[in-house]
Amino acid sequence: MSRYSKEDIVRMVREDDVEFIRMQFTDIFGQLKNVAITASQIEKAVNNQVMIDGSSIEGFVRIHESDQYLRPDPDTFSILPWRPQQGKVARLICDVYNPDGTPFAGDPRGVLKRALKKAESMGYSFNVGPEMEFFLFQTDDQGRPTTATGDEAGYFDLGPLDHGESTRREICLALEQMGFEIEASHHEVAAGQHEIDFRYADALTAADNIMTFKLAVKTLAQKNGLHATFMPKPVFGINGSGMHTNMSLFRDGQNAFADPKDSRGLSREAYAFIAGLLAHARGMAAVTNPLVNSYKRLVPGYEAPCYVAWSAGNRSALIRIPASRGMGTRVELRCPDPACNPYLNMAVCLAAGLDGIERGLTPPDEITENIFAMGPEARSARGIDSLPGTLSEAIDCLQADPVIASTLGEHVMGQYVQGKMKEWNAYRTHVSSWEIGRYLVMY
Repeated sequence: MSRYSKEDIVRMVREDDVEFIRMQFTDIFGQLKNVAITASQIEKAVNNQVMIDGSSIEGFVRIHESDQYLRPDPDTFSILPWRPQQGKVARLICDVYNPDGTPFAGDPRGVLKRALKKAESMGYSFNVGPEMEFFLFQTDDQGRPTTATGDEAGYFDLGPLDHGESTRREICLALEQMGFEIEASHHEVAAGQHEIDFRYADALTAADNIMTFKLAVKTLAQKNGLHATFMPKPVFGINGSGMHTNMSLFRDGQNAFADPKDSRGLSREAYAFIAGLLAHARGMAAVTNPLVNSYKRLVPGYEAPCYVAWSAGNRSALIRIPASRGMGTRVELRCPDPACNPYLNMAVCLAAGLDGIERGLTPPDEITENIFAMGPEARSARGIDSLPGTLSEAIDCLQADPVIASTLGEHVMGQYVQGKMKEWNAYRTHVSSWEIGRYLVMY
């Protein structure tokens, strides 16, 4: 049931002195797009009459089938607090539809909606709580981003060591004005690295919130003369940025992952969901970790998981079960990074977990030891596999996983693989400064 009707949106635009409305949508590769309209066009917008040229969006449609329509979700109406308060700017998050009134198969929001419908048919709702990490870097005299931070802070430090504290505070306040419930914000391990955690929500709202979060962080950082990046590993030799994804299934208003009679407080569904995530972890990797750069974060020594295992507390495992039980019982997948498309990330995670439930899978033994300290033979003896080591390997694993491929759908799967192979080949054939420095004189 929607909170707002079409009439509510028209009334709020007029009463709140909104002059521009950004009709936002997300492309297959997780880039936020928008069409800006003036307030005079709001009735046209809420009646699904705003058109876009889909052939201009990477991974959408070909030039001879380019017309597509934006259908705004009324519940996503929000005024952007960082814009002028006279002549305000608002946004509506939209679904993409074909001219014949059918949902566009390449819309990532639609991919997640299809996965949620599958969960609903099994009696479940899906809640997600993301933990978003990012870097704040200084800019040069021309306003171009650098990788300098002017920051000497570490985990949980505060000003004056934490030079990004004021920007982080401004981001939190702006997000709260947009309806976010900020649970925590703090400096992360690396210089210039920050984390802001917001309250869990149903998966569609959570994915929408992530896209809004990224826009707010980048916009407010730029306003303060900084550059914010969600690149997974921007600096060699220090921790990269993750987007730990906390997930739970609910049935009839109760947490389906909780069972007080179990020694770990976990239900049969929770164990099967964990097993499904482990079974498809390699197949999901090209979605959860979508960049060439993603695989420079997923290496031993920097707290990022790279081995397919689970634990109730061990942070070296791919899947961790945080201590909270009862209604707070959840499964934390630690590999996703903030460059991922949140709609696709949540869709494939849900599909993997539901596959585990449907097949009645049982996870392997919990790993309580530090996996990073194990040698290859010890890991092999325990049946611990590795995540893909490169984007190319991850694409191969995606193509070999029919559950994840069918979740994405034929259109998204084809366009996504094509785009990622193009990215990999561009990287593979590029001659880097590391190669020049190492080989030019030596050979």
